Amino acid sequence: MRAPLRFDRGHTDDLMSFLAASPSPYHAVANAAERLDKAGFRQVAETDAWDATSGGKYVLRGGAIVAWYVPEGAQASTPFRIVGGHTDSPHLHVKPIPDMGAQGWRQIAVEIYGGTLLNTWLDRDLGIAGRLTLRDGTHRLVNIDRALLRVPQLAVHLDRSVNTDGLKLDKQRHMQPIWGQGDVHEGDLIRFLEEEEGLTHGQVTGWDLMAHSIDPPAYLGRDRELVAGPRMDNLISVHAGVAALAAVSTAEEALPYIPVLAAFDHEENGSQSDTGADGPLLGNVLERSVFARGGSFDDRSRAFAGTICLSSDTGHAVHPNYAERHDPTHQPRANGGPILKVNVNMRYATDGSGQAVFAAACEKAGVPWQVFVSNNSMPCGTTIGPITAARHGIRTVDIGVAILSMHSARELCGADDPYLLANAMTAFLEG
Repeated sequence: MRAPLRFDRGHTDDLMSFLAASPSPYHAVANAAERLDKAGFRQVAETDAWDATSGGKYVLRGGAIVAWYVPEGAQASTPFRIVGGHTDSPHLHVKPIPDMGAQGWRQIAVEIYGGTLLNTWLDRDLGIAGRLTLRDGTHRLVNIDRALLRVPQLAVHLDRSVNTDGLKLDKQRHMQPIWGQGDVHEGDLIRFLEEEEGLTHGQVTGWDLMAHSIDPPAYLGRDRELVAGPRMDNLISVHAGVAALAAVSTAEEALPYIPVLAAFDHEENGSQSDTGADGPLLGNVLERSVFARGGSFDDRSRAFAGTICLSSDTGHAVHPNYAERHDPTHQPRANGGPILKVNVNMRYATDGSGQAVFAAACEKAGVPWQVFVSNNSMPCGTTIGPITAARHGIRTVDIGVAILSMHSARELCGADDPYLLANAMTAFLEG
């Protein structure tokens, strides 16, 4: 008999709100921090000295957040239980000189971020969101969540073979969105954003901006058993991790581990940045937590040796129109529960002992689970799992939620899987 679930469909409702409110990694971490604030966590600055007090804390750096909860009585050598994920998704990223145009159309110059499905950005109403850097060095989040941009597809009359030979898109020539007509003037986009934000001209001196689909997430299907929405890869995991960490911070019984959420930026292009999983952020936070509690390097080594990380990212559900692309004996399905991701060539970090940890968490939570393995003839993707394991010497298990349309501007998952994932994460963090 299954244990009662802590999270239910209400978690999925909240996920849809989180997706809609998080059009950029910067918005995602701000929304995560807001939820943690309500759960009693407090932000600590990396530039400040840290103390040994118990309770929930978090660090923000750009599009990344690391949050942890120190239980009463935690020792310097107490191991960590980490849920890891990433905040970024493939998108169209605004270039440093954004204003361009041709043939009387005003356009915005964009660069392709990550391995996006280019065609999914065509003929879609797009807004602009991200982070503005002001002259005084402070930051301002911006979200123009209305129809501002569009990448128009070439009419079939001018490409008669498109339905037989396939659509061929050049990233430079064919993906620059339009946003009006008239002459191009350098600085127009930033002046427009300054006006939208009530800033004076010239106040914005730097920007990290991206296009996003303005279509809101929605339930789909006859019985509303599916969810369609943007940035599920990988905000499903970030949202579930926040919910799980907040839940275990209220546990009445003593926690044997220090639960941690680590949500990084830049996973979609290799994780090599100061806010990516291949950077020092997670290691610095964990070490400083040990040292703040009076620990030595030996305590740090003991804590890391007992630490386990669940690297949570989306995986592939079996596609009904392309079933031959999947492994014939490992076929995850939507609403089948979270997936264990395995690859013997270490594109995922899972091994047999990690599988046992994940299975135990799912059993404790009363959650069904599945296994994903790539078809031997297809290349396998990767995530932060192997990076975390190798960089920090931490045992790591790769998991996630099975979805369709991965790396599309609008992805699809089962409506039950987000809350099943959150329940499994909670059981794992509780130990």
